[in-house]
Amino acid sequence: QVQLVESGGGLVQAGGSLRLSCAASGRTFSYYTMGWFRQAPGKDREFVARVTWGDHSIYYGDPAKGRFTISTDIAKNTVYLQMNSLKPEDTAVYYCAAGTWSVQEGDYKYWGQGTQVTVSS
Repeated sequence: QVQLVESGGGLVQAGGSLRLSCAASGRTFSYYTMGWFRQAPGKDREFVARVTWGDHSIYYGDPAKGRFTISTDIAKNTVYLQMNSLKPEDTAVYYCAAGTWSVQEGDYKYWGQGTQVTVSS
């Protein structure tokens, strides 16, 4: 079993930055790829970025390219999503997930509760 707890969401003005954190626990969490997804009101959940604990392989989805950075701190069992140059369309609930090397939410077995990010114009 893997437990994931997100934090760091909030209200920010357009052009600002936020750093989301995802604290992982459980015996096998390091075996999984860690992903960030987001879901805006009335829209499907979409892939943002993923990273592996071991070789730190990274892949970004279109929403993240050029503005977001995913990283890990194995000593703290934490995955981060640094978000810069935020836009109102980045407003969503952001979820941390643990799964396989995929962009599909169905391939992620464990999910956090989500953290709200609101970007004002």
